[in-house]
Amino acid sequence: MNLETLQYPIGRFALPATVDAAALSQAIADIKALPTALFQAVSPLTPSELDCPYRPGGWSVRQLVHHCADSHGQALGRFKMALTEEHPTIKPYNEGAWAALSDSQLPVEQGLDLLRLIHSKWTHLLQAMSPADFQRSYFHPEKQRSQTLTEVTLMYAWHGSHHLAHVTGVVARNFDR
Repeated sequence: MNLETLQYPIGRFALPATVDAAALSQAIADIKALPTALFQAVSPLTPSELDCPYRPGGWSVRQLVHHCADSHGQALGRFKMALTEEHPTIKPYNEGAWAALSDSQLPVEQGLDLLRLIHSKWTHLLQAMSPADFQRSYFHPEKQRSQTLTEVTLMYAWHGSHHLAHVTGVVARNFDR
C-alpha cells in the first residue's frame, strides 16, 4: 500500500460543484455518527494498539482520537463565529504541534468523551441552521480564501470519515480482529 493511500484512505476532500439538501443532510448525519463509530473502532484496542501509528511516521490511534476532538472543537467555535459575526477571520492552529502535546497521551476515553460532547452541541446547531445560515462564511488565512458553512460542513464530515478510515485501516492491517 502506498503512502498516499495510507494518508488518504477515502481520498482527498473535494467539494462537489453543487451541494443539494440531501448531501448537506448526509454530512450532518455523518458528523452526528462519528463519535459512536470512532468509539466502536477503538474500544476493542489494547493500550499498545492505541499507540500504534496508522502509517509510518503518522500519528498513533490515540493521537488521532484526541486530534478529532481538538479539530472538531475548533470547528464548532468557527461555526459559532461565522453565525454571530460578519465574515470573521478564523485563527489557524498547528495541529501537528497540538498532537505532540501531553494531553494527546491521555486515555483515549477522554478524547472520545470530549468528541461526543462537541458533536452533540455541533449537531444540534447544524440541525437548527437555516439555508441562509449555511451560506455564511469565514476567511481562512492559511488557505487565503473564504469558506461557506456548507463547504465546511461537508469538509468536516469528510474529516471524520477520513480519520475513522485511518483507525479501521490500521486495525485491519495490523491486528487480528
